[in-house]
Amino acid sequence: MSTPTQHQRVVGRGVSTLIPQSAADQAMAALTGLETVPVHIGLLQAAALLLEDAARTAADEVTRAAMAKTAGMLRSAM
Repeated sequence: MSTPTQHQRVVGRGVSTLIPQSAADQAMAALTGLETVPVHIGLLQAAALLLEDAARTAADEVTRAAMAKTAGMLRSAM
């Protein structure tokens, strides 16, 4: 087994800083995800159309199902 390179260690530290470490930081991150922000309806329509199109040509079933479900959720949000 080889030891991590300097680059791998730096990348690992960078990724870990993106993940909230304390319970308070995790709670704040979750609450931030719940904030309501205005989104133009055209953006949601475009995203749903692109996902539906990509789902038709997706190589694997799991990806296809995730795309279709996400498109459906976008449509119900509209």
